[in-house]
Amino acid sequence: MEKKRKKKEDPLPSKSVANPENSEEKSKKRPKDDGEDVNSSSVREEEAKIPNYDHIFGEERESERKKTGILKKFAKTNVKSLFWSTIVYFFQALPVWVVPICTANIIDGVTVAIEQGNGQNITVYLIINAVIAAASILLNVPFTVLRWRIVSKMLRRASAGLKSAVVRKLQHLSITYHKDMQSGKIQAKFLRDVESVDGLFNAIMFSFIPTVIGVVVSSAISLYKNIFVSLFFVIVVPFNVWLTMAFRKKIRQTNKDFRVKTEDMSAQLTTMMEMTPVTKSHGLQSREIASLNRSIAKVTVSGYGVDKVNAYFGSLSFVIQQILNFLCLLFCCFLAVNKIISVGEIILYQSMFASISSGISSLIGFAPTMGKGLDALSSISEIMTATEVENTFGKIKVDKIDGEVEFRNVTYRYPNGKTDVIKDFSLKVEKGKCVAFVGSSGSGKSTVMNLVIGLLTPTEGQVLVDGKPMEELDLINYRQNISVVPQNSILFSGTIRENITYGLDGYTEEMLAKVIEMANINEFLNELPDGLDTQVGEHGDKLSGGQKQRITIARALIRDPKILILDEATSALDNISEYHVQKAISASINGRTTFIVAHRLSTIRNADLIVVMEEGKMVESGTYEELMEKKGKFFELKSLNDMNTKLAESALA
Repeated sequence: MEKKRKKKEDPLPSKSVANPENSEEKSKKRPKDDGEDVNSSSVREEEAKIPNYDHIFGEERESERKKTGILKKFAKTNVKSLFWSTIVYFFQALPVWVVPICTANIIDGVTVAIEQGNGQNITVYLIINAVIAAASILLNVPFTVLRWRIVSKMLRRASAGLKSAVVRKLQHLSITYHKDMQSGKIQAKFLRDVESVDGLFNAIMFSFIPTVIGVVVSSAISLYKNIFVSLFFVIVVPFNVWLTMAFRKKIRQTNKDFRVKTEDMSAQLTTMMEMTPVTKSHGLQSREIASLNRSIAKVTVSGYGVDKVNAYFGSLSFVIQQILNFLCLLFCCFLAVNKIISVGEIILYQSMFASISSGISSLIGFAPTMGKGLDALSSISEIMTATEVENTFGKIKVDKIDGEVEFRNVTYRYPNGKTDVIKDFSLKVEKGKCVAFVGSSGSGKSTVMNLVIGLLTPTEGQVLVDGKPMEELDLINYRQNISVVPQNSILFSGTIRENITYGLDGYTEEMLAKVIEMANINEFLNELPDGLDTQVGEHGDKLSGGQKQRITIARALIRDPKILILDEATSALDNISEYHVQKAISASINGRTTFIVAHRLSTIRNADLIVVMEEGKMVESGTYEELMEKKGKFFELKSLNDMNTKLAESALA
């Protein structure tokens, strides 16, 4: 049988290919249709454009990371786009400053002409100001489009870079981290918090920076025209600043509370969906509804608190702005009456003050968005700065292994655990040998399997593969040489074919047909409406437990692994299916180092070595015959296992 071991895993399942019934395809590498080539090429091009933002979430002080440290790094990364977008904005916003100046000039010119009774000499002056004002207005269109292109490209890339960084970090975080962090909370952080950060970046580029520029330029024009009027602006503007300071802490507190409660609700919803079969089986729908309603109520109350603070903040900001605008008008009229400024300058200063005041108000209104965005950045930083990662930097890459595995005085304790789940465990497994682990629940069997996979790192001692300590190996490359059949079958929404060939760049139809036969999938495949292209549903819910497990076994075998790990792989199968699968597994383990955790002890009769675990220790080891003859712990477990099997058969009869 032609065998091709994959060199690199794709992050997504392979597309469907030609049916295995086509004999001409059986000796060919899996083809891709034209549509897939185009789409894959397009995706690769887009991936190449995504910037790497991992460095933005570096090691900063806690206070800096929570506030502006990440924003500073974002600005530094995009300094070129920020510079050009700022320059372009000056031309885009020219009407805001030029039109009031031209308007003031026109009014003053007309006023002088009326007073002097000479309207002819003012015509050219009026035309010049009108042309300048019109030109500034017309220039707004091309410069608005140009700035939109610069800013939009930068923000879209920033959003993609942020999402990509989070996904990359999640893939490198340890299995322990994922067990401790509820998936619903991770989803909330990825969806809601990234969206909030996108909103923050958009607000900075389209609101904050333009507003700051507008306030600075308007203030400069006012200062150039009349220092006395500018002093009035300086006196009244701090009222808005005071309002911001008064509400800033409350805004951040309410946004954080709302985010945390939303994450809790998301986690509870995910748990509810996973527990739906159990809930319905026990008639607990009302209890689940009531429980989730309590979380929804908490989110609602928290959201009401956010809206209440924003409402008070917004209304007070509006009132202060309107009062200040009116005071400015009265002040300018007073100055005009006393010949300190001209009549036209009333319009100019009123426009400049409105620009400054509305700008300050906008900056104040930006506070809730800033608070929400910074809190979201802090939330994302919890993932991005997590230290429980599988670091591959400087590690030994192993594209091929022989399969020798050795445990040297291995002890393991889960983080924050009080007791060791594996205690001073030593064992050397030669390549190609089959080792079975048995013992009661909680004895440490599955923990040993996770140590072999590299999902867990020993607290003390070492696990060696081909004589090399596992902590020195690039685990990504290492795991491409092993296959795992977990106790609980894991399928994704897709076809049977896609689930079996998940992550493979190429395979032959001969290989696929062989593993289908080995895993006894043919027994039910012909009964399905679309054969290999049958959709399995979410988590494989359209299939029985035994059918799902056989697909999982086929997925492991098609990779032609050097190390095969079967963690109670036949636990979901009936006796007939288990017989066929066990027969197939017996044939498939030849030449492979195999680790088996078995619940039916009769299925491991042909193992080269049987290890009996109890409370994290190896209490017995030997062949099946040796352990049965010894009549120790294994004999006791085997007798109890046989008794339970007979009782189950009697109950069914």
